[in-house]
Amino acid sequence: MLTLANQRFWTRRLLRSHLEAIGLAAGDAVMVHAALRSVGPMVNGPDTLIDAILDVVGPDGTLLSYIDWNSQYEDAVDHEGRVPEALKPDIPPFDPERSRASRSYGAFAEFVRTTPGALRSGNPGASCAAIGGKAAWFTANHPFDYGYGEGSPFARLVGSKGKILMAGAPFDTMSILHHAEHLAQIPGKRIRRIEVPLLINNKTEWQMIEEFDTADPVVEGLDENYFATIVREFLTDGRGSVGPIGSASSILVPAADVVAFAVQWLEQRVRQM
Repeated sequence: MLTLANQRFWTRRLLRSHLEAIGLAAGDAVMVHAALRSVGPMVNGPDTLIDAILDVVGPDGTLLSYIDWNSQYEDAVDHEGRVPEALKPDIPPFDPERSRASRSYGAFAEFVRTTPGALRSGNPGASCAAIGGKAAWFTANHPFDYGYGEGSPFARLVGSKGKILMAGAPFDTMSILHHAEHLAQIPGKRIRRIEVPLLINNKTEWQMIEEFDTADPVVEGLDENYFATIVREFLTDGRGSVGPIGSASSILVPAADVVAFAVQWLEQRVRQM
């Protein structure tokens, strides 16, 4: 690690060596959640981490990030998910090219979204950005309803044997587990409906979107932070790789394996409740 003006900085080369050591490889598709403060100061900032990941996966690999969107109007909807008519003219529509990533997922998501060449999927709340060889495939035709299910970037990551990198990010932010919630055969799943403004042919069109609730546990009785429990138990079971990315304690796990584990965990846990 370099010392510049008495400050420790991680470089692209050193981050690349960490990524390779934890198991990232050429051709991989990897969804990344990163806590940049945990990674530590980087020469050229977060772009250095993005560049290091792209160096490792190469031209045939793909970097993905779950980015949602910074809608900021959800508290105004009624119990049916409808937006007051008087407020609608003042709410900008979701524009895949311009709408900001949700602030809830840190700065890394917005850095990925705005990297030259990045593409973004068309579902607002389940929106993902992707850079690399299969970015167009991962982001194409993202369903509006049940955007964490079939046809989503999450499902495609599982189907293509992709990976999940948590670079210092809290385990309960592993968004691929929303796909597991969708797949799990359990009763009483919470369903969420909300009106969303979409930019279609340069005009705003409001559409009601339906999905399983991702703001709260998908069924009543689960702990609020049960995603973190699933990830810890998955790692305790001897799966995945652990190592540093910069200064951040990080994990790399196969998407298909952690989703299958989570589906089984959910189905068993709900039967016991």
